[in-house]
Amino acid sequence: MKQIRLISGVLTVGFWTLLSRVFGFARDIMIAAYLGSGPVAEAFLIAFSLPNMFRRFFAEGAFNMAFVPMFSKKLEASDDAHGFAKDAFSGLAALLIVFSIFALFAMPYLVLLMAGGFAADERIDLAVSLGRIAFPYILFISLAALLSGLLNATGRFVAAAAAPVLLNIFFVIAMLVGDFAGWDMGRTLAWTVPIAGIAQVAVVWTAARRAGFTLVPRKPVLTPDLKRLAIIAAPAALSGGVMQINLLVGRQVASFFDGAIAWLNYADRLYQLPLGVVAIAIGVVLLPDLSRKLQADDMEGSKHAFNRAAEIALALTIPAAVALVVIPAPLINVMFERGQFGPDDTASTALAVAVYGLGLPAFVMQKVLQPLFYAREDTKRPFKYALVAMVINAGLAIGLSYYIGYIAAAVGTTLSAWVMMALLIQGSRNMGDAAAFDTRLKSRLWRIVLSSAVMGVALWAFALVLGPSLSMAGVKYISLAALIGVGMGIYFVTAHLTGALRLSELKSNMRR
Repeated sequence: MKQIRLISGVLTVGFWTLLSRVFGFARDIMIAAYLGSGPVAEAFLIAFSLPNMFRRFFAEGAFNMAFVPMFSKKLEASDDAHGFAKDAFSGLAALLIVFSIFALFAMPYLVLLMAGGFAADERIDLAVSLGRIAFPYILFISLAALLSGLLNATGRFVAAAAAPVLLNIFFVIAMLVGDFAGWDMGRTLAWTVPIAGIAQVAVVWTAARRAGFTLVPRKPVLTPDLKRLAIIAAPAALSGGVMQINLLVGRQVASFFDGAIAWLNYADRLYQLPLGVVAIAIGVVLLPDLSRKLQADDMEGSKHAFNRAAEIALALTIPAAVALVVIPAPLINVMFERGQFGPDDTASTALAVAVYGLGLPAFVMQKVLQPLFYAREDTKRPFKYALVAMVINAGLAIGLSYYIGYIAAAVGTTLSAWVMMALLIQGSRNMGDAAAFDTRLKSRLWRIVLSSAVMGVALWAFALVLGPSLSMAGVKYISLAALIGVGMGIYFVTAHLTGALRLSELKSNMRR
């Protein structure tokens, strides 16, 4: 039953995350077609990245990494979890309102912090204007994230997983309407951001109310539990800050190369598909699950949950990483090359996709390993590890940019991800047997790698056979679908033959 619950939660979150990514691709394809990699596209991408950067402090990052384990343990112990959630909701709302007002006035400096290369041209004024429109999204998405964490901790995954789909649906509709009405596309996109945020928080607030948790903002009070929450969240916030510095370094490097911000953004969107569907889904389900098991002193259950999460993550992520490295050009060509997005953009974006693909397993394993620390309310050590990764990322991205240009940002991100993963593994060794890799995971890992390698060779050969059809209008969609279908088929067949995956286990879990 333990594995069934874990897999059921992962499949639920994964399905909705996949749907969100599909609409996200539609969004990015349309942005690429309407704006290409020009100044309006880069200005909007920076404006949109600002609230998304800070949401990792206040939403999915520091606050929720501290809130979810505390809330889960209060639920398990029947210790006024509802009152704690109300206090956390009010405190977060008050903090974000003040922060948002400050950010609106400081927007020119925030934009330059993100993209210093904008200072000398038209992009700075445009990014500041669009940023002031989009930034209030931080309030709505952070409150939505807290409510989502509450729902996940109670085992209700659907509404929390479905809410992010709304943002991309709103983007698609807004661009279609904006194009028909002749609206300025940059401003249309910017106004869509906070409107979608309101819709997202409404969906999860309603779901939380139906679950028995009606959260209404009230005058914030610094209770002992909130003090403890702040103490636990502080290192996680610093850790999130370190990760955002990594992103800032990458964008700063890219801002000095025309078109590079857009190339890296589109590449990021592609590798985020498996990262989001697999890693984020597992992280969302695993953190409250581990927290409950630790509260109940269920060490065997904790070990089982961690190892099965790692097994699922690697079985789905390693083949995805191989595909991103082997066939990045056909993927980018079919998905993005149209309108203002030309062949040169495709080549530059494909290179970034391949580099990010090399780091995908490390990114995913971070999401599996971090809950081991956060479920134990240990946020200090992940912060220390993130500092080491930050130094490595900055040194590589800035130092190599003089020799290999914009792609240095992707190289730094990928290599620092592997360092972070290694540090998390090393740090988890003092947690005892509950955080150790079991025999089943070790046995299946080499089989997963072998099956992925076989798939990679097949993808490379089949891409050569398809050749020009991957660039022909109309036909290229069918060709890419056939290429991906062949790769998936070969991987799953090989994985079954080698024992990397047991189809009987998957069928059993699906029936249950």
